[in-house]
Amino acid sequence: MKILDRYILVQYVKTFLSVFTVLMFILVLQAIWLYIKELAGKDLDVVTIVKFLYYSMPVAVPIALPLSVLLAAILVFGNMAENYEFAAMKSNGISLQRAMRSLTIVILGIGFTSFFFANSVIPWGYLKQRNLRQNIAKVKPAMVITEGVFNQVGDINIRVEEKSGDRGQFLEDVIIHKRNPKKTGNFTVIKSERGELKSSLNSNVIQLVLYNGNYYDDLQLKDPVKQRNLPFVRSYFEEYTINVDVSSLNDVDMDEEAITDNHRMLKMNELMIRLDSFDRDLKTGMKTYRENQHAKWKPEYFNRAVASDLDTITTFSNTKNFFADLNNTDQSRAINAAVNKIRNQKATVKNRLEQMKREEKRLATHKIEIHKKFVLGSACVILFFIGAPLGAIIRKGGMGLPLVVATIFFLAYHFINIFAEKSAQQGAMPAWLGAWMGTLIIFPLGIILTYRATTDQGFFDLSGTIKGWFVAKKASKAKTAPSQ
Repeated sequence: MKILDRYILVQYVKTFLSVFTVLMFILVLQAIWLYIKELAGKDLDVVTIVKFLYYSMPVAVPIALPLSVLLAAILVFGNMAENYEFAAMKSNGISLQRAMRSLTIVILGIGFTSFFFANSVIPWGYLKQRNLRQNIAKVKPAMVITEGVFNQVGDINIRVEEKSGDRGQFLEDVIIHKRNPKKTGNFTVIKSERGELKSSLNSNVIQLVLYNGNYYDDLQLKDPVKQRNLPFVRSYFEEYTINVDVSSLNDVDMDEEAITDNHRMLKMNELMIRLDSFDRDLKTGMKTYRENQHAKWKPEYFNRAVASDLDTITTFSNTKNFFADLNNTDQSRAINAAVNKIRNQKATVKNRLEQMKREEKRLATHKIEIHKKFVLGSACVILFFIGAPLGAIIRKGGMGLPLVVATIFFLAYHFINIFAEKSAQQGAMPAWLGAWMGTLIIFPLGIILTYRATTDQGFFDLSGTIKGWFVAKKASKAKTAPSQ
C-alpha cells in the first residue's frame, strides 16, 4: 500500500469510527428516551439495563452506519480540500478517483459485510429488545396499566383515564371487564370514579380498591323475552375491593422470548418461507371464497335461501321462480328478505376486502424486509460516492457545514424510504420499489457529484449564473438608454 493510500485510509477510518461511536451513543439514548415509560419505576438491576442498551445497539445500526459513512467522507475529503491537499495531489497527476481507490475497497467491504449483519445480528437485536421490553412491562402491575387503553392484569381487563402517585397507584375514571371462570366471555363490567392499587412488593395478590361506582352483570337467560326485559343487573357501591392474582408478574424471566414472529426478527430464509406460506394461504382462501360466492348467488340457491325465511310457506309449484306463486303479503316479505340478504352479503364482501388488504400488506411488509437487507449495504456504498466528492466540492472541514450538508442529504434519503415503504405496504407501488426508492434516487446524484468533482466543477455554478444575469441586465439598459 502506498503512503497516500495509507494516509487517506487512516484519516477516514479514524473519522468514521469517531462519528459512528457518537451516533450510536445518541441513538441508544434515543431508544431509552423512547421507552422511558416502560423502564421507569421498575427497580431494574444494572444487568437488565445493560442488556437493554446492548440489544438496542444493533437496532440503531441501519441509521447510524449509512450516516457515518456519508459524514466521514464529507469531513475527510472536505478537510483535505480545505488544506489544499487535493491541489497538491492534482499537481502530481493524482486524480480524485485515484485518491478514493483505497477507500472504495473498504466501503465495498462494509457494504458486503452489512448484508450479513442485517440478516443475522439486526433481527437478533430486534428479537432480544422486543422481548426484554415485554418482560419488563410485567414486573409491576401499576406500570402495566397504560392510560387510555385496556390492559390485561391477571383475570381482569382494566382501563384508566389517568394515573397519579409516586408508583402510579391512584387511578381515575376506572372501567373493568371482569372474567367469569364459569362462563365464556366478559359479562361483568365495573365502573368507578377512582381507584387505588394496594400491594406489597413481594405479594402475589394485589388489592384494587374502587370508590363510588357501579357494578353491571349481564344476565344470560334462555328465555329471549326475559333476556330483553332484564338484560343486566346493576348495583351501586361506595367502596369495592378486588383481589387480583399477580404471581406471574412477580416471577418474570427476563430472558423469555415469547414474541418471535415479527418480520423484523426473521432472517432472509425464514422470511422466504413465511412469504410462500402467506401467498399460498391467500390464493387458497381467495379460490375457496370465489367458489362459495358463485354457488351462493346462483338463482336456485338464492331463491331457496329467500324462501327459507318465509316460514309460513312450505311448498312451491315452481322452485326457480317461486315469487309468482306468492300472495302480495308474502311477496313483500320475500323482497325484504332478499334485500336483507344482499345487505348482509355487501357487508361480508366489505369485510373480505379489508381482510385481503391486511393480508396483502403483510405480504408487502415481509417482501420489503427482504429487500432492506440488501439496501443497507448499497446505501453505504452510494452515500460514500456522494460524500467524498461533495466534501471535495464544498472544500470545508470541521463539524459545521459538513454536518449540516450530511444531515440534509441523509434525512432526505431516510424520509423518501419511509414514505416509499408506507406506499408499498398500501399497494401503491411494488414492494421492491418501495424498499429501493431512496437508493434509486440518490444513485444518479452520486454519479453527478463524482463527475463534477473530478472535473473541478462546483455543485451549483451560481457565480457564473449571477454574473451572466448582471451582464445581460447591463446590456439591456444600454440598448434602451436614449442617445445624447
